[in-house]
Amino acid sequence: MSDEPNQSHAPWRDHWAALPTMTPAGRGPADGTRDRAVRRIAPSPLEPGATRDPYRVYRVLREQFPLTHDPLLRAWVLSRYADVASALTDARFTHGHRPGDPPCAETHRDLDGPAGAELRAVTERTAFVLARRIADRPQADLVADFCHWLPAGTVAAAVGVPYRDMMRLVRGRAASALVGQCTGQIAVREKALAAFLAAVLSDPDQVAALRDAPPGLVARAWTESLRRDPPVQIVMRRTRGEVRTGSGVLPAGAQVALLIGAAGRDPERFRDPDRFDPLRDDPGQLTYGTGRCPAVDLAALEAEYALRALFQAMPRLRLADGFRPEWTGVITRAPRSLIVRPGG
Repeated sequence: MSDEPNQSHAPWRDHWAALPTMTPAGRGPADGTRDRAVRRIAPSPLEPGATRDPYRVYRVLREQFPLTHDPLLRAWVLSRYADVASALTDARFTHGHRPGDPPCAETHRDLDGPAGAELRAVTERTAFVLARRIADRPQADLVADFCHWLPAGTVAAAVGVPYRDMMRLVRGRAASALVGQCTGQIAVREKALAAFLAAVLSDPDQVAALRDAPPGLVARAWTESLRRDPPVQIVMRRTRGEVRTGSGVLPAGAQVALLIGAAGRDPERFRDPDRFDPLRDDPGQLTYGTGRCPAVDLAALEAEYALRALFQAMPRLRLADGFRPEWTGVITRAPRSLIVRPGG
């Protein structure tokens, strides 16, 4: 089969012609191999099989096609950290809702006072109740039995809504109307928590380091999980006018896919980017903005109290024999299940 684009799709040929240099001078593949065969056609995160290992696709895009047009996404694609991080806050791009961005933070109350203390108490209580419910089981699925319930349960308790009613609202996509746009993004927090617990429990050294860790170390591990395995892999934006990026020029009015998952593993920004390392000296994540808002605070609190509750209720908690988390999803991504032995 020829590598040339089909002549019946002539509009896409113009996109390739507009990008004569896919890899700017001075930056080649991350492993330094410059004589590697270069692909003629960029891979897509939506192509068959990519969901099993999107990071392989992301690597090729960063190295060979840092700015390209993806016919499957129907969007231009940015995959390098510098380009993605800039586009998330650049006024030349339209902005969807990302909890923690400045416009979002300005609309929320201060959580450092009594409200913050109550939020901590509610999150801690909910995590411990859920952990104790599974502590005596021979086997449990932390995704179905814990991660699925903690974010919704925390919100339900915080706003005084009966737990069963809150879950019905979540399933009916009405959570945002009840608790606000940020905190209503419960599914993202579920996936982020599942990814975090998978990263910790998959490595006995991390279990040992975080079992009785202070909140500061848990917070660093949480940030590292958001970087390495973000729950939101792709964010869509549109250019307000022509935009010059570090990888090329985007036309005005263009749909743009920002690959958060690719940016988080860019070796130009992070050393040894595929490794989960809470103690790294170059931390960072793009799932949430840097401002304060309930969703950002809640997600971090849920990670902290989830780990503390699980290890206190189940000191010998470990993954089930032979189990390895299977990650699923393209736009959002997380382990499908997390089978554990509560009693070791």
